[in-house]
Amino acid sequence: MSPPAKYLTGDKEGIIEFIDRFDVFLFDCDDARRRTGVLWSGDHLFEGTVETLDYLRSKGKQIVFVTNNSTKSRADYQKKLQAMGIPAEVDEVFGSAYSAAIYTSRILHLPPSKRTVFVLGESGIEQELDSESVPHIGGTDPSLNRSITSQDFSSIASGQALDPSVGVVLAGLDYHINYLKLSLAYHYIRAGAIFLSTNTDVTLPSAGKLFPGAGSISAPLIAMLGGQQKPLSLGKPSLAMMDAIEGKFKFDRKKA
Repeated sequence: MSPPAKYLTGDKEGIIEFIDRFDVFLFDCDDARRRTGVLWSGDHLFEGTVETLDYLRSKGKQIVFVTNNSTKSRADYQKKLQAMGIPAEVDEVFGSAYSAAIYTSRILHLPPSKRTVFVLGESGIEQELDSESVPHIGGTDPSLNRSITSQDFSSIASGQALDPSVGVVLAGLDYHINYLKLSLAYHYIRAGAIFLSTNTDVTLPSAGKLFPGAGSISAPLIAMLGGQQKPLSLGKPSLAMMDAIEGKFKFDRKKA
């Protein structure tokens, strides 16, 4: 049985004791349910954030910034952190796009003829797949940002429009989702492609309101597949993401 929660606010000795128990501190940069993360809300950086991070680093603690935002690469997120006044290195950032890239390149062990990923998402996913040398199509390809045609229906149905090297469909937040992209993704999965998602958050916070999140991109595909085939999520709060973080940073989970 877990010990009762202990509130540490104002308890200096308790805070020091708590910090000394751990070697690694993971900070949640976004939470679609609470509309905020633990470091900032919107563009407002919480008081004491920089000082806390500086203190942890001075104690030799490892810092990891975790985000489900698949539209940004680790390099993009480093720039965001630095723009908010938070010192950060690229290797300290672990996003759902990078998690998916690692899973695809290092864990799936795809056959040589099926190593291409069809992406529903933005450039953040593409950059992270590139960092792992994973070939990909779809994504930000401008030729897919259009209405579907009668010729598209025919070529997709016959398989002519499908790349035979696609072995994975990866769904993340896609600001340009459309019927054509969903049709291609659906038929790739029906043809045997592995179905992955950067995360299953159906909403995301912006401007004080909630908007469709990455989970809303995979939801139509789940419905089309009869609800029987759901994607493996590589973002928070999935165990797969924690496994990937632990594998990259090589730490003892009990000390994090």
